[in-house]
Amino acid sequence: MSAEDLEKYETEMELSLYREYRDIVAQFSYVVETERRFYLANAVDVQVRDSGGEVYFEVRMSDAWVWDMYRPARFVKNVRVITFKDVNVEELDKPELRLPEDGPFGG
Repeated sequence: MSAEDLEKYETEMELSLYREYRDIVAQFSYVVETERRFYLANAVDVQVRDSGGEVYFEVRMSDAWVWDMYRPARFVKNVRVITFKDVNVEELDKPELRLPEDGPFGG
């Protein structure tokens, strides 16, 4: 496989992965980013650990989707990640769950 073919394959895989992400993101509550991967999950627990003065993060996620184009099964029940780098966890906005502002419960 030439370098050009490999680049074309990777571009196609990234586009396919983005389309999958776009179609499923509404099913999840959190976006989790580590130095190695990007995840969508419905439950996230981040624990700061200390081992002999060296600090690391233990991240446990359940009902998760893993952003990795080389991984055939991206949906996983449970994931445990150990990382020495920062972890970013963001709660996804769920606009479909908002009450209308002009309704009886709004603003």
